[in-house]
Amino acid sequence: MSKKIKKKTLIAGLTEYFFDGLIVIVPPAITIFVVMWIWNLTEGKIGKTINEYLNTDLPGIGLITIAFSILLVGFITANNLAKRIIALAELLLDKIPVVKFIYSSVKQFAQAVLTSNSAFKHVVLVPYHQSWALGFLMTNVPNPVREKLGVDYVCVFVPWSLNMTSGTNLFVRRQDIIFVNMKAEDALQFMLTAGTISKKPKR
Repeated sequence: MSKKIKKKTLIAGLTEYFFDGLIVIVPPAITIFVVMWIWNLTEGKIGKTINEYLNTDLPGIGLITIAFSILLVGFITANNLAKRIIALAELLLDKIPVVKFIYSSVKQFAQAVLTSNSAFKHVVLVPYHQSWALGFLMTNVPNPVREKLGVDYVCVFVPWSLNMTSGTNLFVRRQDIIFVNMKAEDALQFMLTAGTISKKPKR
């Protein structure tokens, strides 16, 4: 084996080891970064302010306060009066063009991902450019679209890989979709990670 071939083999081996190392290091590094960012936000600003106000030095008070505040808001909004106030506020926001778009988009996405009655329930396969795409069967089709296409069409949302905020809506015939026996969270994880993460079938 010549020195040139040995050198190429060595470089290829080192490159493989380098990327293997990245695969091991990057996920925990990003996780630690996100956790530290949340901790610094809650403790460095909110926690510091609360401790100064109460003249205390309690670790984790900022994070506890944020968690308690979220629970309190959830508890309050379960009240009918609070629901009416929120509905009125949303009605006012609905009158502001740009704010309306941002608020409604964020709210609908949060409801789709976080709520128990999520719109992401039924995982399906749909024809897409002479191949198949994994997506979610949505609840309805807008009336103007239904009038043009007919009642036998359904809407399927296909998230883009590596980008949880983007995707595309496809209108396909109901007879062309294939239902997949897969949990919505597993399908979403598979799509958002470009297929690099998926649960292995049980043996």
